[in-house]
Amino acid sequence: MTWNHKTSLCFLFALCLAAAAQAEPPTLVVIIDDLGYELGAGEEAAALPGKVNLAILPHTPNGATIARLGMAAGKEIMLHAPMSNLREKPLGKGGLTQSMREEELRRVLARGIDSTPGVRGVNNHMGSLLTSQTEPMGWVMEELARRGLYYVDSRTTAQTVAADMAARRGVPSLSRNVFLDNEISATAIHFKFKEFLAIADREGMAIAIGHPHEETLAYLKRQLPRLERRGYQLKLVSEVLAPQFAQLQSKAAPAASD
Repeated sequence: MTWNHKTSLCFLFALCLAAAAQAEPPTLVVIIDDLGYELGAGEEAAALPGKVNLAILPHTPNGATIARLGMAAGKEIMLHAPMSNLREKPLGKGGLTQSMREEELRRVLARGIDSTPGVRGVNNHMGSLLTSQTEPMGWVMEELARRGLYYVDSRTTAQTVAADMAARRGVPSLSRNVFLDNEISATAIHFKFKEFLAIADREGMAIAIGHPHEETLAYLKRQLPRLERRGYQLKLVSEVLAPQFAQLQSKAAPAASD
């Protein structure tokens, strides 16, 4: 075969097709926050189709029950740790504040983790103040590192230092890209979901946080089963962070003796 311009173009086109076939589809991570008070909403969240992550507030009346329901349904359980905020909104039991000393903060965090069965990681509830503070967030990460847990930064402030402190303390972490339901309407949630998919298309992965509102859960119930057909893969946080955990373990492994 004579190698000419037309042949070159055909060859390059074939290479592009092969690369596209081998490339992994964009990854989507969906987290439902603020669970633990209303059992019905928790049951609906646990029943959502596919790999969804449930973030449960500590010491809530139905938190443990929702966690067990979620685990049975193949969902991943996170602690939704309340952290101090700039608006001084009440945190409830298990809240972490910048005024706490290290021992108290770590004790409160540990009790929150222990209050929720099956916790694999933590994300912040509110936290526009605490997540901007280097020292207390360092203590948070040290406790998570000790327990082998991950952290997801909800990014409630642009001044957050959470991801940086997680990296410094050897805690695998992710950061939120989109809040699905700051405005609670089907139309607003739809546009935020489109933004979520667009980020995944561009970056290869995106993380969205929603809440157990009736509108949010109904929208996700319809949309999640369609994602695979549309060329996306839904993953648990621990699946996305598995390479980070493996890298940390390899660094921690003792060198082989000669």
